[in-house]
Amino acid sequence: MRYGILSDVHGNLEALEAVLALYQEERIENFFCCGDVVGYGANPKECLEIVRGLRMLCIAGNHDWAVSGRLNPAYFNPVAKEAIYWTQKQLTAEEIGFLNDLQLVDKNDQLILTHGSLNEPESFHYMMYLSHAVETFRLMDRNLCFIGHSHVPQIIIRQKEKIWLSDTLKITMEPGCQYIINVGSVGQPRDGNPMAGYCVYDTKSQGIEIKRITYDIKLAQKKILQAGLPASLAARLSIGH
Repeated sequence: MRYGILSDVHGNLEALEAVLALYQEERIENFFCCGDVVGYGANPKECLEIVRGLRMLCIAGNHDWAVSGRLNPAYFNPVAKEAIYWTQKQLTAEEIGFLNDLQLVDKNDQLILTHGSLNEPESFHYMMYLSHAVETFRLMDRNLCFIGHSHVPQIIIRQKEKIWLSDTLKITMEPGCQYIINVGSVGQPRDGNPMAGYCVYDTKSQGIEIKRITYDIKLAQKKILQAGLPASLAARLSIGH
């Protein structure tokens, strides 16, 4: 089975379409989303339609729940909060209901999905440092967990008591190890690389790779500005931060 795992689309239709075009070449058989389909970008409705049309197994991101009213927008900075209120006005009650029904954690026989971490997933903790991974590893009942939220792609590995950060974003899983894979962000990368990020997991080869693809950033920026969303949301797409 070849899985396509993505996260943090954030209403960026141009980035999502670019990623899905490459996924077609990758012969992906099933899709997973680690949350935050909406928020920030100018096409939340269209991105939701695509995710639902592909029947992705999708879990809740903090922006998804904030837009649905399940999470208090006071949790967010002023720019994010403005985008949340704008996004709410673009969606139907049925679409908001879909976001409200998203769960915090899901899994199958091979893997676990969550947005930020397995410890207190409803608090949407960021996993920025190795020390932040300890509790999630402890709670894992599978060897593999995919996350997003920080918008920074990372592969964290645990073998017994040793935890380290992989120096590459392409690995083959080894027996006796556990893995936390932050797939980065489709729609708003924050690692200094503006290209959209996405992940491929091949269960047969046990290979995992986080990849990047260029997309029409200028068009995505133009839509954000035309929508009246904060200009900073457009500017940051160019620098990947």
